Amino acid sequence: MLHTLIVGMGRAGRRLHLPSLAKVRTAAPGLLAPSPIVAFDPFRPPAGADGVVTVGSLEEAARCHPPARTVVHLCTPPHVRAAMLDRLAGLGHRKIIVEKPLAVDLVGLAAVARIRRRWNLDLAVATHWLDSALTRRLRAAVTGGRYGRLRRIHVVQNKPRFALGTGARTHPTAFDVEMPHALAVVLDLAGDARITGASWDDLVIGGRTVPRLGGAHLRLSHRSGVRTEIDSDLTSPVRERRITLEFDEGVLVGHYPCSDADHTAQLRTVRPRGGATWTVFDDDAFPAFLGEAYGRFAAHAPTPTLPLQVEAVRLLTEAKRHCAGVPEVRGV
Repeated sequence: MLHTLIVGMGRAGRRLHLPSLAKVRTAAPGLLAPSPIVAFDPFRPPAGADGVVTVGSLEEAARCHPPARTVVHLCTPPHVRAAMLDRLAGLGHRKIIVEKPLAVDLVGLAAVARIRRRWNLDLAVATHWLDSALTRRLRAAVTGGRYGRLRRIHVVQNKPRFALGTGARTHPTAFDVEMPHALAVVLDLAGDARITGASWDDLVIGGRTVPRLGGAHLRLSHRSGVRTEIDSDLTSPVRERRITLEFDEGVLVGHYPCSDADHTAQLRTVRPRGGATWTVFDDDAFPAFLGEAYGRFAAHAPTPTLPLQVEAVRLLTEAKRHCAGVPEVRGV
């Protein structure tokens, strides 16, 4: 059985990881140890929660449960990620789930890579759309060939995130908020890609402007021939997470759940001469991701999606450099 340590009890740690762990405990008895979850937040005073023991330091956390049998959920901002990984590794932790994005630039990515190699860390990145029931159906449609060849992907991520501009700024650009989820999925479905276009928008609240946090737009050309567009609007008045796959012989339009209040996905399939079908199904992706991750950690199996996460960081870094007008650096 595996113990749990959550580092960072902000929105992700408290509202996403913690309740999802309770679902994993129910769905997979014997995977998680019955002992309380340990939580440490380097930026906030301890806050109580049912089934959680809060501690004042990582050293104290390491004394609560054996680090070798503890899964760490690292939910601190990306700019302190490498330092926190190094501290955790030095205390004996090797199994770590990292909140997305893995890094926000190539310097941060290189630092994470060095620490991972030095300590032989097993890292999993929480881009849980890859474990979504909707993504699994889309993946089956691509690999099964039922609709012919995949030609185009369009992802729309409309989700108001004005709070990002009113509090402490933990995300440098809109590319670092919702975009990592969608980019991981399109790379999984269509393979390696190069950027053909990128732009970002400012976040405007009243008379105040927060640069680069209003939205992000990415255009990709995949080696497979697929063209992808991803549009993320963090100022939208409505929520929508939609993905459209255009094949030679059909179009699939999927809708991911938009909040932790509803875990239902929808998929509409349209064929030129076969009419349309609409299915609605349960899709609680984050507990599914955690269950898979804990299962791999328990079996000492490698995390298969880490190279994809590294490629996503590289592409997002290139997109931000493009938007900032910085010339591309070859060979990095």
